[in-house]
Amino acid sequence: MFPRPVSAAGTFGGLSYRIAVPIALVIWLLPLIAIFLTSIRSAVDINSGNVFGWPSEFRMLENYTAVFTQSRAALYLKNSFLITIPSVVISVTLACLAGYALAIYRFRVALPLFFLFVAGNFVPFQILMVPVRDMSVQSGLYDTIAGQFLFHAAFQTGFCTLFMRNFIRALPFDLIESARIEGVAEWRIFWYVVLPLVRPAIAALAVLIFTFVWNDFFWANVLTQGESAKPITAGVRALNGQFVNNWHLVSAASLLAAVPPVLMFFLMQRHFIAGLTLGAVK
Repeated sequence: MFPRPVSAAGTFGGLSYRIAVPIALVIWLLPLIAIFLTSIRSAVDINSGNVFGWPSEFRMLENYTAVFTQSRAALYLKNSFLITIPSVVISVTLACLAGYALAIYRFRVALPLFFLFVAGNFVPFQILMVPVRDMSVQSGLYDTIAGQFLFHAAFQTGFCTLFMRNFIRALPFDLIESARIEGVAEWRIFWYVVLPLVRPAIAALAVLIFTFVWNDFFWANVLTQGESAKPITAGVRALNGQFVNNWHLVSAASLLAAVPPVLMFFLMQRHFIAGLTLGAVK
C-alpha cells in the first residue's frame, strides 16, 4: 500500500533514484533559469532571436536598475506590502478567533457554520469578479489599497478559519477545562493557553496567506484601474511599451517580485514545517 523506502529498493533502485532526482530538479528549474538568463541579457539579444541561447553580453546591473528607473516598481513593491501585510494580519486574526469559537464552544449552529466556511473555499473566484467589482465601485473602494486588502482578508478568512479550527480542535480539551475551573477568563485562556500552543500553525498559515496574496494577479487587475494602487504583480506590465516589449526588464521585475515570498518562507521555514506536521504523530 505504501511505497518502499529508497534504502530498501536495492542497488538498481537507489542508483535510479540518485540519477532521476537531479534530472527532475533541473527540468523543474529550467523555466526559472530561462527567466534569469532573460533578465540579464540585452534587448539586442532578444530582438535578434537569441532568446534561449547564452547571452552575448551580461547586463544584470543595468537591467535591474532600469526596472526602478523606467517604471514605478518601487511604488508597486510598496503597494504589494501595503496590501499583503494587512491581509495576513486581518485574516489570521479573524481565523484564530473564529477557529477558537468553532472548536471550543458547543452551540447549535457550530457545525453548519463550519460547513459554510468550508463551502466558501469551493466557490470559483472567477464568478465573483463582477459582483465584487460592482460592490467595490459602489462603496468607493475601487482602485484603492484598502479595497484590495479588505477583499483579500475577507476571501482568505474562510480557508484560514478551516485551518485554525482543525488545529485548535486537536488540542487537549482538558487544558481548557482546567483553566476554566481555576477561574481564568475566557480571553486569557485564548491568549495564554491556546495561542502559544498553535503558534507553529499560525506561522504556517501566515506564510501561506502571504504567498497567496502577494502572488495574486487576477484581483490586482480586477480591482484596480490606474497605476497608483497596483501591486508589483500587475505593475510589471508597465515595463512593456505600446510598441516595444521589454522582456528582459519584465523578467528582472518578475524575479524581484518573487524575492519577498521566498525570503518569508526561509525566515519562517522552521515554524512552517512544524505547523504542517503538528499533530501528525502522537
